[in-house]
Amino acid sequence: MTSNILSLPFRKTRSVSLSEAIKQYISTKYDQHPDMFRQDLEFIDKLRHAAVHALEPHASGVRKIQEYAAQLVWMGGKFPIDIGADFTWFTALGYNTTKPTSQNNIRFELANILFNLAAMYSQLAMAANRSTSEGLKSACNYFCLAAGVISHIKTTVIPEMRSTPPDDMDDMTLESLEYLMLAQGQELFWQKAVKDGLKDGSIAKLAAKVSDLYSEAQDYGIKSDGISSEWIHHMSAKHHHFAAAAQYRAARDCLEKRKYGEEVARLRDSLTCVNEALKEARYLNKVVLSDLNGLKNKVSEDLKTAEKDNDTIYLLPVPPKSDLKTLDRASMVATRVPVEVSDPLPLLGEKGELGYPLFSKLVPYSVHVAASIYADRRDRLVNNTIIDELEGLTAKLHELLQSLNLPGSLQALEKPLGLPPTLVSHAEEIRQQDGINLLQRAMTETEKLRASDRAVYEEAVEILRAEAAEDEQARRKHGTDRWKRQKSSEAAAQLYSQNREIDGYFKSASNSDNLVHEKLKEHERLIRLLSGTDRDLEDFVPSSRRATMSAKLEREASKLRGCLNEVSRLESRRKRKIETLRAKAKSDDVNPDLLREAARLEREYPMQAIEAAQFEDFFEGRLRRYDSDEAMNKEEQEEQEEMSTRLQQANTSFLEARRGDASTREREQALQSLENTYYKYREIISNLDVGRKFYNDLAKIVARYRDDCKNFAYQRRAELSSMESDFASQMAALTLEQRHPQVDALNQQRQSQIQHPQYAPRPPQEQPLTAPTPTRTTWEPNMGIKFSN
Repeated sequence: MTSNILSLPFRKTRSVSLSEAIKQYISTKYDQHPDMFRQDLEFIDKLRHAAVHALEPHASGVRKIQEYAAQLVWMGGKFPIDIGADFTWFTALGYNTTKPTSQNNIRFELANILFNLAAMYSQLAMAANRSTSEGLKSACNYFCLAAGVISHIKTTVIPEMRSTPPDDMDDMTLESLEYLMLAQGQELFWQKAVKDGLKDGSIAKLAAKVSDLYSEAQDYGIKSDGISSEWIHHMSAKHHHFAAAAQYRAARDCLEKRKYGEEVARLRDSLTCVNEALKEARYLNKVVLSDLNGLKNKVSEDLKTAEKDNDTIYLLPVPPKSDLKTLDRASMVATRVPVEVSDPLPLLGEKGELGYPLFSKLVPYSVHVAASIYADRRDRLVNNTIIDELEGLTAKLHELLQSLNLPGSLQALEKPLGLPPTLVSHAEEIRQQDGINLLQRAMTETEKLRASDRAVYEEAVEILRAEAAEDEQARRKHGTDRWKRQKSSEAAAQLYSQNREIDGYFKSASNSDNLVHEKLKEHERLIRLLSGTDRDLEDFVPSSRRATMSAKLEREASKLRGCLNEVSRLESRRKRKIETLRAKAKSDDVNPDLLREAARLEREYPMQAIEAAQFEDFFEGRLRRYDSDEAMNKEEQEEQEEMSTRLQQANTSFLEARRGDASTREREQALQSLENTYYKYREIISNLDVGRKFYNDLAKIVARYRDDCKNFAYQRRAELSSMESDFASQMAALTLEQRHPQVDALNQQRQSQIQHPQYAPRPPQEQPLTAPTPTRTTWEPNMGIKFSN
């Protein structure tokens, strides 16, 4: 440091092709072709290059950074934060400025860019001509802007990152930097007040506020891992320096008001504060140290004069420090977030101050999210609500038929020989679908999907387990008192909760799979029979003698046949309704209307990012087109209840009419078992389709979960490496401090040995040599001066 104030250093980065990441994302996620945005893609790279290379304190650099930052904010409404570009930045503060941090995160990039904007403002303040009042005023303004940008990073950008911030962007570091910028801005205003010749009382209030702000900066700096000890010592010295300056100016004000005793008390406190500041002397640069020594000399001289005058002339009591009134504060600074940072989107436009909004013709990412949300809600409404209810009604109807032993009992009576037409058609359907082989292939495919999902899930669990083991090993190594970071289960509580949730999915799905396997095992023999030839079916279904049907029995059988035909028609009609409803949902293209709604929102809320939540009313209105289909379910249910009643009554009358006739019982049971097996076959197919869809959906969940675990483990390992590096630095410094006394003792010992050498004992000599007696001659005037030859 070569100045009495500090400036933030710029953060450095590595080059990255943001345009390539955006191009790849557009080509995979959007319907529009990336070539439509060729100019925008080229321009975003130029903007980044200009912004990251604006490393000299010049007003043009401010605009370059603001333009790129505004585009990043604008792009946040069109792309997800993890767009696919790994932004690499180096920390600017602390002891690890050579360690890079990389994140696939647009907000991470924005935080680093805005930090450089704060650094630019602070360096512009440093570069201002502080020898003039205007220069001081300008520099003060720059420091307030720097504090505002840091505050914006802390309160707005970092919370939206959804990831761990860089080492020197934690809350404590940013708080310390914000107060430091404000303290330096207040100091410059104090300097302007001194230059402009304001009254001592006013200058004292300004200086007291400077001291407070430096104290706050120091307190947060001590709690930060990103603020170097050199800066903390600087803040401490400044805090005491301006406490002394405030008391000195208050003493001068007392002198003017003839409060001579209080003048002495405040000068003494001022001298105490200066001495406290000078305790940091070995850590301070020459400029700060010179300021302190100059103030100390001035205070000492004035105190000596004041004490002498008071002791000999005024004889006023000197109050103790505790009785001195606390000085008032006058704050002339405040955090000022530039509008280009706090609300940049209105400044983007055809003739906007910050340029034209890039990718403005690209459908916003939130619109795609909204389309996905609508499709998901529509599919849940159609499949889970309407179609599931209809299929549930059909399943109840089949259960009723099975309980009544229909249509087997009627078929056995109507056709005592051969195979009933419905059974033949069911068998033909199963043969065309390859019957048992279809089910086995579907089961094999489902098992492969489950195994694949399980492998991805186990990989994620292993990542969490390995990270937890590394954390526990570090905790044992460094001790729980020093290892302050959260345990893995606490730091990633959501991931661990999700772990249990996904494990529950697998257990539930496994139980369902086992039920399907049992169902297939139970009906496999008859499904194979239905997949075989008609001769095999004829051999299985016994023939019965043709019974003589009375008029009553014939009448009741006809009535029952009419009810069964009615059931078949109902089922066929219901099947067509389901197919029509699925086709309706499939053709429900929401995109054109969604784009029109997005355009309306953009007109009503110009230049503001569109959120998916803004389409809720649109979703609600559009889903009303399925209200008639939902109402259809109630009609179907009422119709089925009436039909079931008629069917039961007809079956009761039929059984009464053929009471005592057991000639067709065996055939009846065989036909009914085949009819039941057909419906079980269809049920198993439906179960397998649901299972296959479940595992395909689960694959996306576990893949995303694995990626989240990888990101968490990467961040934790980076954090662990940083903490261990910090511990190593602290231990090295501590070891060095501990070695200083040892080195001093060793030096003293060596000096003692030089002065009083302890040599090994020598053999006695016969006549020891006599040491010469030293003589000292003092020059006297009468001795004259002798020159050597």
